[in-house]
Amino acid sequence: MNRLNQFFNSSIGKKLVMAITGIFLILFLVFHLINNLMLFGGPEFFNENVARLDSIKPLIRVMEIILALIFIYHTYTGLKLWWENKKANPEKYAVNANKENSTIYSRTMTITGSLIFIFLVIHLYTIWVKYNFGMEGSEDYFEVIKIHFANPIWAAFYFIIMIFIGFHINHAFQSSFQSLGWSHKKYTPIVKKIGTVIAIILAVGFASIPVYFFYISFGGQG
Repeated sequence: MNRLNQFFNSSIGKKLVMAITGIFLILFLVFHLINNLMLFGGPEFFNENVARLDSIKPLIRVMEIILALIFIYHTYTGLKLWWENKKANPEKYAVNANKENSTIYSRTMTITGSLIFIFLVIHLYTIWVKYNFGMEGSEDYFEVIKIHFANPIWAAFYFIIMIFIGFHINHAFQSSFQSLGWSHKKYTPIVKKIGTVIAIILAVGFASIPVYFFYISFGGQG
């Protein structure tokens, strides 16, 4: 048990934790996007889908708790790694952060991760809480989203954050494979390209939702 604790407290162990939890979070985002894109099917289609998920609410609650724990651990480990690296050699850390072989995605991981954390707290407070505790007998979940994104501030905020999520995922995907030891001259460039495609799909997919609802609220036929 001591060896296990020592491993997970080591730099390699923390990076492994970041890789595994990061992959789980990306998989969740894919699942979440698929469900959210059902909004484009209209009120009836989306509300029926939410009702189906509501019928297995106990299972959804368990999954939400597990997901929350994964996200918290991922965030905690990421911040701990960043702080330990900076504390160990602040001057070298600052130089390494600006090396030509580093990318803007890798240099901004802590910033984009922090912004995503803030966004999640706001998202849970404005949407998740409303869905679970503020419907008051209504089942028009579609209308909740429509009203929310009719506000230009919320629409713009969500749109911008989705860009940051894309930035974060673009580096996180290929970094996870490296942390797991799956690095190869031939295949790493392919993994990077796949990561970029996934990042674009998720960012554009999620960003399209506030754009769509803002449009139907102020000029569309919604």
